[in-house]
Amino acid sequence: MNPIKFGTDGWRGIIADDFTFDRVALVAPLAAQVLAQTSSSGTVIVGYDRRFLAEEFAFTAAVAIQNAGFDVLLSESYAPTPAFSLAAKQLNALGAIVLTASHNPGAYLGLKVKGGFGGSVSPEVTQQIEEKLENPAALSASPGKLENFNPWPAYCKTLREMVDIEAIKEAIASGKITVFVDVMHGAAAGGLAQILEETVHEVNSDRDPLFGGGAPEPLPRYLSQLFRVMRTHQRKSSGLSIGFVFDGDSDRIAAVDSNGNFLSSQILVPILIEHLAKRRGLTGEVIKTVSGSDIIPKIAKLYDLPLFETPIGYKYIADRMLTTQVLVGGEESGGIGYGTHIPERDALLSALYLLEAVVKSGEDLSEIYSRLQQETSFTSAYDRIDLHLANMEERSRLLSLLQNQPLTEIAGKAVVDCNKVDGYKFRLADGSWLLIRFSGTEPVLRLYSEAATLKEVMQNLNWAKGWAQKG
Repeated sequence: MNPIKFGTDGWRGIIADDFTFDRVALVAPLAAQVLAQTSSSGTVIVGYDRRFLAEEFAFTAAVAIQNAGFDVLLSESYAPTPAFSLAAKQLNALGAIVLTASHNPGAYLGLKVKGGFGGSVSPEVTQQIEEKLENPAALSASPGKLENFNPWPAYCKTLREMVDIEAIKEAIASGKITVFVDVMHGAAAGGLAQILEETVHEVNSDRDPLFGGGAPEPLPRYLSQLFRVMRTHQRKSSGLSIGFVFDGDSDRIAAVDSNGNFLSSQILVPILIEHLAKRRGLTGEVIKTVSGSDIIPKIAKLYDLPLFETPIGYKYIADRMLTTQVLVGGEESGGIGYGTHIPERDALLSALYLLEAVVKSGEDLSEIYSRLQQETSFTSAYDRIDLHLANMEERSRLLSLLQNQPLTEIAGKAVVDCNKVDGYKFRLADGSWLLIRFSGTEPVLRLYSEAATLKEVMQNLNWAKGWAQKG
């Protein structure tokens, strides 16, 4: 059985293998004890998504935390992870324990730890939890209270108040915009319709713990139904269409425009920066991870906004948000958060801001992005490959190669710089870049690249794939 280790956002494992009821009952109260070191509250929020046995694992966690002397508010239904983060802050709780494996395939479940401030806890906090696992402290002899609560009403009300909801509703009701949503069988099911109180066309809204044989990750290969439904609609309509994709616990987002083009957060973050700075008149720091697009610094400069770069993992962005005025912080994988909200990525809020941008500008999302490319004189393509390795030993071997045999040329182009803030990001002589990074919890090699054209991107990625496979 693999040791319990927290990755970029929580501990995850295969159900009935690494992720068991006994281990959840062990970890959850220890996490509560660590959270209690920084708060006088005695209440812990426990929530869950729609995965296999998620409710049962959440109940196990709640009882274990209760028996450790804490009061527990256990969700009465599935909900987005950011809804539980928001509840932790609004209810002045110690924090939240959320049973979710986010975008991982159906065999996985996981446990995320959120602080009372409403966001992911820092790496120092998860390290303390891991240390407690080695020497667990004695539990309280006096159990706390366990009660149920509904996280949806307060969450929907908060998000509704953050945008011009009436303008969005009018645009939908009048047929100017048609909204499609792929909730990927996850925790966002019904969410956007609740917030907007208007008709949205939702696909994959049933509970399917196997996620149609794929994974609840907002990537094009999993979105065939959404593409098909939007194409059928567009043949019959001349109005704007917008499609949103939410991952399994609704903290990541992607979009699809009226022409059926997939829009990752590499495209959405620049649109959101412009909307918040230009139309909403907001200011603050723009935070990008090391894998973020090169257009993000250019958009920040366009609006005279400071820029800060972090390792990959939203907890690094959340940590920065606690000490700095932030406009927006975003990951290439779809996690986007805002200084106007809790320090947490929130896919439903991102969808609302994007809808507001379309309503206020009168432009499709791709039209907004094309205009931003012209204004910054920057055009690029981006893609990513996740390469599954045979085992963790293979991961260690490749890491040793990078450390001891530094790359000087990639796909026939000289390496001019190597950023090691998280993985190995090679800047090449033609201005493109390739990032080689290992998953912290699985034998997976993540390869990222941005270049002037998609052809060049694929050349960089295929070169890296070949390098990894022949070693």
